[in-house]
Amino acid sequence: MAETRTKLASVDPVWGRIVKEADEAVAQEPLLGGMIHYSVLHHPSLERALSYRISLKLANGEMTEQILREICDEAFASDPSLAMAARADIVAVYERDPACHRFLQPLLFFKGFQAIQCYRLGNWLWRQGRHDLAYFVQMRCSEAFGVDIHPAARIGQGIMIDHAHSIVIGETAVVGDNVSMLHSVTLGGTGKEEEDRHPKIGDGVLIGAGAKVLGNIRVGNCSRVAAGSVVLEEVPPCKTVAGVPARIVGEAGCSQPSISMDQILHSGA
Repeated sequence: MAETRTKLASVDPVWGRIVKEADEAVAQEPLLGGMIHYSVLHHPSLERALSYRISLKLANGEMTEQILREICDEAFASDPSLAMAARADIVAVYERDPACHRFLQPLLFFKGFQAIQCYRLGNWLWRQGRHDLAYFVQMRCSEAFGVDIHPAARIGQGIMIDHAHSIVIGETAVVGDNVSMLHSVTLGGTGKEEEDRHPKIGDGVLIGAGAKVLGNIRVGNCSRVAAGSVVLEEVPPCKTVAGVPARIVGEAGCSQPSISMDQILHSGA
């Protein structure tokens, strides 16, 4: 077993680190040994661990864990980008969330990370034309995590959703790479219009807690949306917007707001 883990670590440093941290966690807290073994140490790869974790969280009386696990295994085998995005998400959470001290934590404990992986499964199903099953995944993700992401939305990798409660992302929304958002963010429409009606969030954007971005508007790369803001108009790249309705109050203040996670509105920022 030790030799197998060493080989995995040489080609998959994220999974290798998770396995190492899992071993350490079992030694430090034996009462969690069963959970950690079932969630991590019994699996040969991150893909299989994700299948187990996702199916465990989404299963209910209408859909068994075994069926969901088979669906997850099929998705990861069919589309390797799903697990690559998950790896980027784990690193993003570790680097940006001061409460995250190990790669192991998002996989086991953080509902923002877990909800995004469930969305990725639902999005894969949607792209396969299996819309009803995708809607089931969306429903269970909303019930289990309080995160409601339409499976047709397009979301990049390196995503960090801190706390994640009451996140809503609509059907035609697009979220770029390396985006960070906090709880109670809505990427929604402005009424009953159809077709392309939701926001387009650029790469490297930071969206503060409770912010609402509404309508088919673009938030430019590396911008900041202050907590509690309501954004109804386009946001140029590298700007900070705040208020209800939101207006430009300054520059973003750094090259990568989503990574620095600085949400303070500095004078002249």
